[in-house]
Amino acid sequence: MDLIERFLRYVAVDTQSSEESESVPSTAKQKNLSELLGKELETMGLEDVFVDDMGYVYATLPANTEKKVPTVGFISHIDTSPSMSGANVKPRIVKGYDGGDIMLNAGQNIVLSPALFPELLHHKGEDLIVTDGTTLLGADDKAGIAEIITAVEYLQAHPEIIHGKVRVGFNPDEEIGMGAAHFDVERFGCEFGYTVDGGEVGEMEYENFNAAKAVFKIQGLEVHPGYAKGKMVNASLLAAELIGMFPTDETPGTTEGYEGFYHIVGLSGEVDHATATFIIRDHDRARFEQRKAFAVSVADRLNAKYGEGTVTASVSDQYYNMKEQIDKVPYVVDIACDAMRLAGVEPVKVPIRGGTDGAQLSFKGLPCPNLFAGGMNFHGRYEWVPVQSMEKAMMTVVRIVELCAKRDW
Repeated sequence: MDLIERFLRYVAVDTQSSEESESVPSTAKQKNLSELLGKELETMGLEDVFVDDMGYVYATLPANTEKKVPTVGFISHIDTSPSMSGANVKPRIVKGYDGGDIMLNAGQNIVLSPALFPELLHHKGEDLIVTDGTTLLGADDKAGIAEIITAVEYLQAHPEIIHGKVRVGFNPDEEIGMGAAHFDVERFGCEFGYTVDGGEVGEMEYENFNAAKAVFKIQGLEVHPGYAKGKMVNASLLAAELIGMFPTDETPGTTEGYEGFYHIVGLSGEVDHATATFIIRDHDRARFEQRKAFAVSVADRLNAKYGEGTVTASVSDQYYNMKEQIDKVPYVVDIACDAMRLAGVEPVKVPIRGGTDGAQLSFKGLPCPNLFAGGMNFHGRYEWVPVQSMEKAMMTVVRIVELCAKRDW
């Protein structure tokens, strides 16, 4: 099956995950794609095809050599972001993009423009897959799935390419931070792997934020406002005061590169009680610990001012910087960079200003950097992906497998 045909087939399946759900997967509809992928992999003749009851998919392309070669794995996620609907996606291909505005939806005047997204101009002359402006596209990460499976199909069609055992894995719920939670690393059985879940062509990512969540529960005291003097403690006002205690120049909107931040992601409240939820991010482990301590100190200061028990802070780690693990096996990065060059791509090493399944998997014993999948503007109506970037990502996977077999281990 053609790479783009395969991708368009996958985006037609709604796999939006949900942060409100406690089930696994968080939405049952994700398993529709899991089952489709399982059947496709079986039809292709892969071995050990297994789809578990949580929607995780595993399969094996057997080695075609007796040479001792490490088993390498490739992973992408099935779900799309909760931020926007992934139902009834209506993609179209803009052939030979001319550098101008792209009308996504004339009826709603939704325009994909280089004035707002100048990175479009880096892809003049290429074929862009876009949305109709009413849904996201799903290139995050159905592009990665399509690239991995098409790469496996390419290896099957070219037996002259010597390779060791290749494992593929597809998981639900990456977009809500739970994709690696139930990934069976032992079943996967790889010495190392790669997630194919990055953005712009050439991106090679093996550094990500250390991440934590801080939840502040604020207890107020509600009395009739006509008789409130000296008695009322308005929890919503305390929440506003709490937010104001965080540095305004250390937010996602004011930082870049390796700079960390505090980001309020949830706020609810009444007079009697309120809740403020932050995420805390930093690439540097020591600064990360300092940021968590600062968050706790905010609660301590408010309790000193308003009374013990007024604010309760709960800070929990989410994931860590995979660089700690990847630095132990630097050849994993070297192989990927060499493979990109063979695929006609110059690798660009960039830090992830976020997380990835690869980070969690790396700390579960599977070193797992992140490779570009080619998509842009993830999680919204302006998402797009160049066909040519997808083709290069697919060939990068092929070349990684090829180089693994050529290397002296």
